Amino acid sequence: QVQLVESGGGLVQAGGSLRLSCAASGRTSSRYVMGWFRQAPGKEREFVAGIKWNSASTLYLDSVEGRFTISRDNAKNTVYLQMNSLKPEDTAVYYCAADRQPFALELVVKTLWTEYDYWGQGTQVTVSS
Repeated sequence: QVQLVESGGGLVQAGGSLRLSCAASGRTSSRYVMGWFRQAPGKEREFVAGIKWNSASTLYLDSVEGRFTISRDNAKNTVYLQMNSLKPEDTAVYYCAADRQPFALELVVKTLWTEYDYWGQGTQVTVSS
């Protein structure tokens, strides 16, 4: 079992920045892919960014590439999402998720939220115009 706790959301003006953190605890290991998803009211939950726990390999939603950066600190068991040049359309609840892949020869960053095994409680990000 893995527990995920997000923090860092808030209200920011368009063009501003926020950094989200996701602290993982419990049975963590290097055989995880960590992802950030978001869900706006009335919309499907969508993949934002993902990172392999054992490498620097990342994947981004096209509309955030170049503005958002996902990173991890293995020593702190924490994943970050640095969000710059925020736009009103980035407004959503942001969730951290973990995809356990214990038998994979090589970890794969998946974009479907149903593929992830553990979820945080979510943190609200609101970008005003």
